[in-house]
Amino acid sequence: MRGLVAAAAFATALIVSACFSADHRVERGTTVAIQSTTTIAHSPVATRQDMPTPTDVWTTLLQTTPYPFSTPLPPPTPTILDGAYVKLEPNVGTPVPCRRCPDYAPEGGIWKLHLDGGIFRIAHEVTGWRSLGSFVVSGDRLTLFNDPNCIDEVGTYTWALNEGALTLKIVDDDCAIRLRAKNLSSLPWASCQPPSLEAAISDHWLKPPGC
Repeated sequence: MRGLVAAAAFATALIVSACFSADHRVERGTTVAIQSTTTIAHSPVATRQDMPTPTDVWTTLLQTTPYPFSTPLPPPTPTILDGAYVKLEPNVGTPVPCRRCPDYAPEGGIWKLHLDGGIFRIAHEVTGWRSLGSFVVSGDRLTLFNDPNCIDEVGTYTWALNEGALTLKIVDDDCAIRLRAKNLSSLPWASCQPPSLEAAISDHWLKPPGC
């Protein structure tokens, strides 16, 4: 009789042990799965939110100053042309991917130009391409220099302001196989300056795209 009781108790212990082991394996397996999922979720993969936006690129550029490659920086004196301008280049054909696209190539989309006390800054919203340099205004002449894309080149243009729009006409500029001249003079640059004090205060005015 004692033998039968012992055998039954031993069998029960085996069953309980097996069930516990199975449950433990499932629990451990679940924990590993959660840990694995957590690891994937927190892996440092770049997301769309991590990529710089056109606003980020423009803000950073506005905080950057030129380097005096060939000519000392002009004094930070306000000029008649100071302000922010934009233009919308039409999309012509399909853009061709390139590892090192030509500087100043007039690609389609919004371009921004900022003139501020002897510093010019320019950027293309679509590609994120940007540059900067120095400028001086003398009469109806605008002279550009200290551009990192053509450190030894000096560009000369005539300028005209018509209802706030800035029009540049090339006099001489070989920068970037003359693409800077083509870009800057291709279209009038619309002003981002409000047309009146009232418009500036209320912010109710027809802003050009990109302002």
